[in-house]
Amino acid sequence: MVGPVAKREGVAHLQSVMDLSERRACRIVGADRKMVRYRSRRPPDTELRARLRDLANERRRFGYRRLFVLLRREGERSGLNRIHRLYREEGLCVRKRRARRKAVGTRAPILVEAQPNARWSIDFVHDQFANGRRFRVLNIVDDVTKTCLGAIPDTSISGRRVARELTAIVERHGKPGMIVSDHGTEFTCNAMLAWCQDSKADWHFIAPGKPMQNGFVESFNGRMRDELLNETLFFDLDDARAKIAAWVTDYNNERPHSALGYLTPTAYAATFTATGDRLRNTDQLRRSPVAQPTPHGVQTAEALTVTG
Repeated sequence: MVGPVAKREGVAHLQSVMDLSERRACRIVGADRKMVRYRSRRPPDTELRARLRDLANERRRFGYRRLFVLLRREGERSGLNRIHRLYREEGLCVRKRRARRKAVGTRAPILVEAQPNARWSIDFVHDQFANGRRFRVLNIVDDVTKTCLGAIPDTSISGRRVARELTAIVERHGKPGMIVSDHGTEFTCNAMLAWCQDSKADWHFIAPGKPMQNGFVESFNGRMRDELLNETLFFDLDDARAKIAAWVTDYNNERPHSALGYLTPTAYAATFTATGDRLRNTDQLRRSPVAQPTPHGVQTAEALTVTG
């Protein structure tokens, strides 16, 4: 018996079953009599517990750390340890999914210029409707700010469609310094080669069978599957487009990102200056797994951030 609760239960058991006095029961258990008589005066925290349960039910894939950030945004002044204690007392937890086998090897860091649009990652993620028909989502992520620039769901996405979507995103956010993808046929077709030539975009293909070299968008795909695709039922394409768009908006503007110091991607992007060449708070740069090649155009060490 190590904890006070266990010792109190032991003393109560000895008193009720063996009819021992409190003094003798405490001596046997090794408990102090003041500790046995102590009654907690903590407030019940009914409202905080109810709000914590509501947030946990609303965001079932969020642990206590992200829930703590959301409560702080609402003005709750409790510390992280208190939120963790209430989280455990309410029996809340994030169900662990089956882990896949991970490749063993060394990771080589890449130098990524510390500014938005320094590098984009692009990849597909697949799911199906309630009737069993499959669809896919084209995800485009900014590797520095972690912003989801686009999540386009459709039953079929060709290389020409990818080129059109990239053109629209470039018009809204500007041209990237580099785009990273795998060797999917949508990215190696003539339409994409022509788009790269016309836009003069620097396109990098990862090594075959090495998805860890495209780690930013693979991580984003995992978050999308864990928090949206596995938790949501899609009835048709319009329903999928509406729900995915709402989730992307929440991801960019509301969801705390652990790799950004629990800032949102939008808030983290706001820490850059107007020219985008330097951060106002360089302590918030974090390390993340990335692809191996070094992007072109990186010259000065002051403007670089090592991630990996």
